[in-house]
Amino acid sequence: MYESEKLNLKRCSEYLIYILRPSYVKGFMTTYLQPEVAERILSEESKSVTSAAQVFLDQVCLLEELGWYQALLDALDAEDYKGLCEALKKWDFQILESTKIHRVLLERIEPSFTKMIKPRDLLRHLGDCLRKRECEEIQAIENQKGPIAAAERLTDCLKRSDKQNWFKLLKSALFSCELTEALQLLEPDTESSVSEMETGDEEEGATMTTISFQYTEQSDDDDGMLMSGNQLTPSETPPTSATGSHSQRLREEEERGGGEKSRGGEKKMREYQRELAEPVFQGKNTVICAPTGCGKTVVALAICEHHLKVKGKGAKVVFMATKVDVFNQQYKLFQDHFQEKDPDIRIDGLCGNQGDQLSMKVVMENNDIIVLTPQILVNAMAGGEIPSLSCFSLLILDECHNTTGKHPYNIIMTSYLDAKLSKEQNGQHLPQIVGLTASVGIGSFKNQSEAENNICQLCASLDSRIISTIHTNTDELQSYVHTPDKEFFLVEKRHTDPFIRIIHDIMAKIEGLAKTVYNIESLSAIENRDYGSQKYEQWIVDVQKKCRVLQLKDQEEESRVCRALYNYTEHLRKYNDALIINEDARTKDALDYLSVFIQQVKNAGHDETEQRLTAYFDGQQGVLRGLSSGGQKENPKLDMLQYILEEQYRQNDETKSVLFVRTRALADALKSWIEESDSLKFLKPGVLIGRGHKSSQLTGTRMTLNSKKGVLDSFKSFDNQSKILIATSVADEGIDIPQCNLVLMYEYVGNVVKMVQVRGRGRAQGSKCILVSDKKDRIDKEKHNMEKEKIVEKAIRKLQDTPTEMLHKMEVFQRGDKVCRDMVKMVPERRLTEGSYQLLCSKCKKHSCYTDDIRVLQDSHHIVLDPTLFSRARTEPHPKPKGFMGLVKTKKLFCHCGLDWGIVASYLTIQNLPVLKIESFVVKNCVTEQQRYYRKWRDVTFSMKTFELTDIADSWNPRKLVEDGRLGCPAEISLVL
Repeated sequence: MYESEKLNLKRCSEYLIYILRPSYVKGFMTTYLQPEVAERILSEESKSVTSAAQVFLDQVCLLEELGWYQALLDALDAEDYKGLCEALKKWDFQILESTKIHRVLLERIEPSFTKMIKPRDLLRHLGDCLRKRECEEIQAIENQKGPIAAAERLTDCLKRSDKQNWFKLLKSALFSCELTEALQLLEPDTESSVSEMETGDEEEGATMTTISFQYTEQSDDDDGMLMSGNQLTPSETPPTSATGSHSQRLREEEERGGGEKSRGGEKKMREYQRELAEPVFQGKNTVICAPTGCGKTVVALAICEHHLKVKGKGAKVVFMATKVDVFNQQYKLFQDHFQEKDPDIRIDGLCGNQGDQLSMKVVMENNDIIVLTPQILVNAMAGGEIPSLSCFSLLILDECHNTTGKHPYNIIMTSYLDAKLSKEQNGQHLPQIVGLTASVGIGSFKNQSEAENNICQLCASLDSRIISTIHTNTDELQSYVHTPDKEFFLVEKRHTDPFIRIIHDIMAKIEGLAKTVYNIESLSAIENRDYGSQKYEQWIVDVQKKCRVLQLKDQEEESRVCRALYNYTEHLRKYNDALIINEDARTKDALDYLSVFIQQVKNAGHDETEQRLTAYFDGQQGVLRGLSSGGQKENPKLDMLQYILEEQYRQNDETKSVLFVRTRALADALKSWIEESDSLKFLKPGVLIGRGHKSSQLTGTRMTLNSKKGVLDSFKSFDNQSKILIATSVADEGIDIPQCNLVLMYEYVGNVVKMVQVRGRGRAQGSKCILVSDKKDRIDKEKHNMEKEKIVEKAIRKLQDTPTEMLHKMEVFQRGDKVCRDMVKMVPERRLTEGSYQLLCSKCKKHSCYTDDIRVLQDSHHIVLDPTLFSRARTEPHPKPKGFMGLVKTKKLFCHCGLDWGIVASYLTIQNLPVLKIESFVVKNCVTEQQRYYRKWRDVTFSMKTFELTDIADSWNPRKLVEDGRLGCPAEISLVL
């Protein structure tokens, strides 16, 4: 009896076990199941709800008692499992299936999502998709364990919801609670907010708490960016192909994980990885230097595991990654590994502005392993949450070659070294230090001796006396890690190009116009600036910088001159960019770039000066359009690139290629070229660029983490969605695609570290790495890098063979650096001057505000408490409204001349606060009338008052100013009230 129901239950078991929480139907279990069975299911639920649901289903399918199936349906209906109940009644699971994609997405983003939401606020809006008892349980958890634990339970409840509209209700709730960052994680087409909020937008990506493009190399993927190579879903089973047999492809997938294949997310070490970790196991500070793709993160996991066992309860581990997307990969990898190895090990992660939403002290005290972006730790130490590094027992620095200058790694290690070298350590025990890198070939050097000094300086900064490399197990390493063959193609330059001549003529006319306004040659000392060069761009930057502080007797004349010079130099910059694009791509691409810019100018204010400038382009547009019809044959470099690609794919149609280029504009141009080429469009190119802080409408939009993942998923798929990835420097490190067997460097050359990282993108056996250039000196530089790599290898061996000499050099560097730091500390702190200063727009020199009206909030946000500012500016809705430490961006703030002044924000309940970025202004002393320009607020020499809520209560009343007629008509400021 009930055989058909049992058979159907087993067939649709996926829906039941991923939705049902057995304890919610406890009444059914006590009635129809044996007491010991029911207890076993409830006990299992405390460990895994899904496992408990599976046991429940198995036991239900053994029932023979009459009426049990209807009783099950009644129990589900009574507990508000109406969606599941209805599906079981009709044996139709299409509605539940339609929500699967949302459950998968929520599970994927869960580590970040649970740090961003406020469960107590959300519950008020989620009553229609959560049960009353679930809401009560979540509230109880928040009271007992805090908001993160409650957020995890809330997320689990949502993933197990059988309500068809739960995802829509969740997004609506996030919107109502203004949880913008969490909402953006659920919307792949919007910007994923992982960076700090800043004054204006142009600091995004500039700090290490963001996705700013610091170096990182990673060989272990996960579904945060790339799926772990040790795990393939049934839909991703690789077919037999020209790149190798089915077993070979599986071997490559295993290699991709950087460790031997094992159960679940656990990673097992290879012998060469054990060799790398051995000095660390002995408790020594160590720099682990090994090739890209060998699985250094697997070594880090083993180090953490060993450290926790040895240190026991006293262990506190920090793993740091310099990029947010790589942080997500590593955090997930750590969670998966220790979930299988030892679920009792507590792991948490912080990146981006999470460090300001969560207490680092609480995270540290309640976890054994913390995965961070390094700026989080820098901020926590500066804010006093972490009194010293002695709170930790082990620090692991991924991409440790970044430990130089003002990088957060170096700030952390400076604190470490100051404590170590201090005469009063107060018995503090400093943590063990482990650095991971693919190359220690940092800095400039000409010979082995200089290379040794650079390496010793890096080791001194990391206080690491051991450089761990692979000596004994090189054969095993070579069986897993394949170094691509390097080839060079020197291409002839264009013989003639009428496009260049026409653009040169236009630029000469614009320079002539500028000289009629002011002697621009007197503003910059840069000479021999050829059109279409980086040097010409430097000249433009220098002229604009000097123009900001240009002073004339007539202030109106000064404003007119500065604005005109800005217009001229901006047009010159775009023509210079177009020449650079034309050099590497098609004339068509360069012309399209200019056309977009000119059209944007026309769509804006388009004053008399701009009309004259756009007329130069309009007068030549027909001729230029005719020249652009020549296609790619006009550029010999594109001919060579096409030949290489056609030949490679003719020999092996399963080839996967990564094409590195220098700029975003060139990435977009080459993508268009490939898509419009009959012989290459089958490659279906993807573009991978950064989330840079100055996105341009001319060079494509910035990439969110979700859009990056989509491009990478398409490229790594086995159904050949995309065969080539066009990437800028953002892909130097962090991408691990073992089936990539062709790396193309299109005029793309850097230092030794960059060379090693770029070459390491090709992981498949028999890979090639090809440099294409029409500049002999660029090819010579890459060949020189190859020789310098050999010098670095010899330098490492020398230092390993002479540890006493290495230690002596390190001590000299450490003592010398400490003396320099102490001398800096002895310099009296700069006194800020009192007095009144005026902020002038750096483009048009119009008055903005006075420093007397500026208040500093949280030592970082500079708010103007002068409502009349809005009469001198205009606002637009902010494209990415988000919050940071209580301040929420709502609008963008612009001068009437178009220059970006900053943002309009709300703070607590106060609306419409103008927040300025100093780089948009010139500061004028009201007494001496001297003008100065500052790039950062921290550089200013005048004092400003701290923001107080009483300031708002006393003076912030824009509506009264309207009534008094001091702020223009109400229509003018309707946007800001």
